[in-house]
Amino acid sequence: MSTTVGAFLAGGLAACGAVTATHPFETVKIRMQLQGELQSKGHQPHHYRGPVHGVGVILRNEGIRGMYRGLGTAYIYQILLNGCRLGFYDPMRKALGSVFLHNEKAQNLGINMFCGAFSGMMGAAAGSPFFLVKTRLQSYSPFLPVGTQHQYRNAVDGLTRIHRTEGVLGLYRGIGAAMIRTGFGSSVQLPTYFFAKRRLMRHAGMEEGPALHLASSAVSGFVVCCVMHPPDTIMSRLYNQNGNLYRGVFDCLGKTIRTEGFFAIYKGFLPHLARILPHTILTLSLAEQTNKLVRRFENHILPMAAV
Repeated sequence: MSTTVGAFLAGGLAACGAVTATHPFETVKIRMQLQGELQSKGHQPHHYRGPVHGVGVILRNEGIRGMYRGLGTAYIYQILLNGCRLGFYDPMRKALGSVFLHNEKAQNLGINMFCGAFSGMMGAAAGSPFFLVKTRLQSYSPFLPVGTQHQYRNAVDGLTRIHRTEGVLGLYRGIGAAMIRTGFGSSVQLPTYFFAKRRLMRHAGMEEGPALHLASSAVSGFVVCCVMHPPDTIMSRLYNQNGNLYRGVFDCLGKTIRTEGFFAIYKGFLPHLARILPHTILTLSLAEQTNKLVRRFENHILPMAAV
């Protein structure tokens, strides 16, 4: 049995492996969410028209470095977010199962969704300053700027300048949107993963292994993207502004829909899907493997430490 610390480490390491592969699509997604911000439909630029086109445009103008802006902060954020989400989800689910169902192994959709949302919101709150800086680093382009531009040299420079000009509260700008976004996504990510896994084992005759993990992760990733994208767009805009455009989540939502139309909250959906499907597949599949490694390590070290 892995400890909560072990599960935290396993979840964080798995997410870092996934984000390395999917970071370019995250960059395209953020820029698509910000292009044409608060501009009427007829006056919106279309520098980035989709995941493949966006990657090509950034590579031609900014190279690999532009594609991977903010990767360091993405690692820190993923360790905090997915470490909390994957590390606290199962212990919390078992504890609530013991209290309410008198069986820690029993599966209950309501408990699963609550634990997923709560653990995700904990991670989002912990990692919010790093996601804020990541968003601003990724949105910056000296060639095709979109949204408010922030010319930070690196993550440390970004954090320092935000703290100096906006104070501690500036570092946590948009935290409400971040918690809503991640709560939505986390409430369905792990429950749909384990739901799909059980159904595939029961009805499709699949056995424990990489193929089962891959199929279950794909189902989970698609559902997460559909649920999470609108608050993700709002979060990107709140993070990227200096406080002069929006007062909060609902103000941003209202202004975006009134000015750009309802489907503006779905800007960047395809690159988001292109990112989140492989990201979810890699995170959850790697988590299965990293959990096994952590358990092996703990089973070897913890008994020795107890002697």
